[in-house]
Formats: sequence, structure tokens, C-alpha cells
Amino acid sequence: MLKVYLVTVVTLLCSVSYSQVSIKNAAPPQTVARPKLVVGIVIDQMRWDYLYRYYAVFKPDGGFKRLLNNGFSCDNTFIPYTPTVTAAGHTCIYTGSVPAIHGITGNNWHDNITQKDVYCSDDDNVKTVGSNTAGAGKMSPRNMLVTTIGDELRLATNFKSKVIGIAIKDRGAILPAGHAANAAYWYDYKTGNFITSTYYMEQLPQWVQDFNNRKMVDSLYSLNWNISLPENVYTTYCTPDNEPFERKQFGASQPVFPYTLSTYAGKDYGVIAGTPYGNNLTLEMSKTAVLSEKLGKNTVTDFLCVSLSSPDYIGHAFGPNSWEQLDDYARLDVELGKFFSFLDAAVGKGQYTVFLSADDGVAHVPGFDDAYNLPGGSFEDGKITNYMNAQLKAAYGKDNIINGINNYQVVFNTSLIDSFNLPADAITKWVIDYLGKNDAIANVFETAKIATTTLNSKQKEMLSNGYFPSRCGQVQIVLKPGYVEGTGIGTSHGLWNPYDSHIPLLWYGWGIKKGKVIRETYMTDIAPTLATLLHIQVPNGSVGKAIEEVIR
Repeated sequence: MLKVYLVTVVTLLCSVSYSQVSIKNAAPPQTVARPKLVVGIVIDQMRWDYLYRYYAVFKPDGGFKRLLNNGFSCDNTFIPYTPTVTAAGHTCIYTGSVPAIHGITGNNWHDNITQKDVYCSDDDNVKTVGSNTAGAGKMSPRNMLVTTIGDELRLATNFKSKVIGIAIKDRGAILPAGHAANAAYWYDYKTGNFITSTYYMEQLPQWVQDFNNRKMVDSLYSLNWNISLPENVYTTYCTPDNEPFERKQFGASQPVFPYTLSTYAGKDYGVIAGTPYGNNLTLEMSKTAVLSEKLGKNTVTDFLCVSLSSPDYIGHAFGPNSWEQLDDYARLDVELGKFFSFLDAAVGKGQYTVFLSADDGVAHVPGFDDAYNLPGGSFEDGKITNYMNAQLKAAYGKDNIINGINNYQVVFNTSLIDSFNLPADAITKWVIDYLGKNDAIANVFETAKIATTTLNSKQKEMLSNGYFPSRCGQVQIVLKPGYVEGTGIGTSHGLWNPYDSHIPLLWYGWGIKKGKVIRETYMTDIAPTLATLLHIQVPNGSVGKAIEEVIR
């Protein structure tokens, strides 16, 4: 027995010794495994339910089914703040942060320190590059107070990685690309060209000039816009094609399909944004960037940030139950399929990582709610502002005591109130009392008192995450479910409700598992997940967590 014991011990010692020698002599990995290219795709205004509502419409070789069937889906991804709008959403996705930290509290806000109205990517210190439209290019990411995942990738590779943002909307290109980006390109609605600013460069690269010289917008206009699916598909999924509550995007003479776009060629380059062809334009520009900048051919990982702006323009005008939005998504599905096939050829199948998400959802059109006996309606903020200013002038003798209602917050003219020593507390109380009687409003209170106001915990968290004191109004409005700001024609988004905050999140390609997760995840988790995948630092304002289930 002793002999057997000694043999066992010796065997174990030898095994341990051999293992240690093997580990000691094993060559350490020379590089960290990373994809050649990361492509972020943000669809401007996409409700999560579109993925499954239109599943039968999507093509087997289209983009959405490729991601759903061969990638990973986070089916309960939510935006964790308000207002759920474009600039804040794009910033959150790429920073893992919230407006209370990153400072992008809306597409626009009133700065309480400078007493100026600010657009999210305004920058008077830079100039337009690529056109003579001066204001279109005076843009940069300087109003964003934190780094993006692209910034962190640039830092991790000693600025060898290329990071580029592309979108029709300037904010959809600039904020995702980040502070240290090589470039961001956006669309000039007056000239039909992609432009940039001196924040990035002094002259457009030759490939961008060549792309602009193709006059692709005029070619797309010549296609006009008719339905791309059999008519019975639209009657199955949508309300009739001539609802009175839809905005007449192309004029009163063209209320329904088919839409003649050819008359806009060479005359009006802004119309393209409100058609599915805006997606074609953006994706074609993205393909050209991949080839011209040799993205994915670098010695380190490159990053392309693509934002598809057209669904937002179409959704605002016609609503989520319209023929136009269904046709937009059917066409986008085809174009995304082509884009992924292009990446397979240009970068290599399995060599790139894609995520697809959205910056916000959207509410039903108020007229649709009314027609189908659903709760909801419109909140005409402009009329309400004018009425409050008239009443306050009668009481205190001063015009424009209220600057406006912005991001569902009442913004006071604090400079005027202070200058004339007007009773701010009394004005605030009157505004809250008056708005509290409005049938569209569920709750109204001082913005600075979110923490002490009796609210549902979800609402309190989301409103707190959106509160940056110097860039927010003084009175917070919470509308009842189904209500949206506007006149009742078309629709909008921006609130805490699931139709605005429940967004798709799909992953595909290098390092990504196949499957789905049902637990609740958040928009803020996207950047930390990418940081984990790339083995780099998370952005410096990130509050999210990596979604472990996604990574292979």
C-alpha cells in the first residue's frame, strides 16, 4: 500500500513539474485578437417591435434576418433616460453614458449660464469644409463632455485606428465618431453634398469630392418613390394610405403613393432625407469610405459609425402604421443585406463586427390613437407657451418670461427674471398650477426637485439621468401615455414610455455568439460591451455594463 502511495505522489509531482515547464516555455500571444473593423449602425427612429412585426416582409438575404438568425439579439434593450431624442441617443450608444454626465441633453437646449440657445453640435470656432453653406459645417463634438468608444480605440492604438462617422444628420455623424475621430461627414441639404468642418480637416479628401461629383441624389430622384411590395402587404400591416393625420411630406398634390421625386432634381436636395433613398445615399457613402480609407486593412481595428437618418423623417411625417414607413423598412432591409455582402467581400466574412441599434422609438400618431380608441393625443407646446407668456405679461408687465418648452421642460428667461427682480417662486408656482390642469399632462414639477418628487421609480431614474442643470429647463413636464408634442399631424418621440425607449440591439460577426437574451439590457451597455470585445478602456463617462452573453 505504501508503495502504491509513493508511486502516486511521484507521478503527481512529475505532472506538476512538467506542467510548470510547459507553461514556462509556452510562447505568449504576440497580439490581442480583435476584429479588423467594427461597424456601428444606428437607425434614427426604430421601435423594437418592427423587427418582429415586419419579420415576414424582410427578405431571407436581407439585413435584418441575417442579424436576427445568425447574430445575437438583445430583445429587451431600453433607453435609461429622457429625453429620448436623436442627439442624446447617438451619444449614449457610443459613450455608455447618460445626459446627466455627457451633457447632450437634447438636440437643442438653452444654456442657463450663457443664456443662449444651443444646438447639440454647434461650434462657432470652426468653418464649413466642402460647400459654401456656411452654417451647415460650423459643427464639432465639443459640446459632448465625455469620450466615445471610438476615442478609446484611438487612444488604445496610439491613434493608429481610423474612426469615421457618416450620416445625413450632422449630429448622427459627429457625436458617434467622437472627439479624436479622423473624420465625420454629413449632408448639406442645400448642395446635395457630404461636408465636414475644419475641426477635422481643411479640405475634403479627393474620394469625398469624387463621391459628391457623382450627383447621386439626382439619380435617386429619377427613380421616384412607389411601393416596392404587393399592395396587399400594405393593407395587411398598415392603415389606409391617405389618413388626414399624416403630414403631406411632398405637398398637397401628392398625398399618397406614387410620389414623383424627379421634379426635385437639381432644385431641392433636402427632400431626399424624407425618402428611403436617404438610406441608399448614406450606405453608398459608407461603402466608398471603407474602400477609399482602406478600413479593415489596417494593422489595428478601425471603426465606422453609420447613422441612417431617413426613417426618422418618414416616421415623424407618416407615423409607424403608415405605408411609407413599412416601405422604408422593406427597402432598408434589402440595402442592409447588400451592405453586409459588401463588407464580406471588402473586409472578409467573419472579420468584422457589426452592431445595429436605434437612438429612439416613436409614438403612434394622435389621430391614429383617436381612430382606434387608444389613449393619447397632442400637446401643443407652442400655443401653450404663448398663452403662459400672455398671462405672465399681464401679471408682471414683461414679454417672454418663458423662453419656450424644450425637451418637455419649461425654460424660463432667467436673465430677464433676475434683471427685473421678478418673483421666480411665484412664477414657477403659477406655471406648475396652470400646466397641472392640462389634460395631456400626468405630472409637472420643478426639474431640480426630481429626487424629492413622488414618481414611479422608472420615471424618476430616467428623468434624473437626463438632468444636467445648466442645460435643462426649470419645470419638468411628464405627458400621459400616448400624448406627444405637436399639432396632431404626424408624430414624435422623447418621453420615457416603452414606445419611445424600447429599441433593437443586434450583434453580428467577429467575436459574437449566435442567440438572444431576454433579460433587460440598456443602451448604455453597448459601449462597455464593445470595450470588452476590443480589450480597451470603457469611455470615461460610461455607466453601463458589458452584456456578457453576446461575446463568444
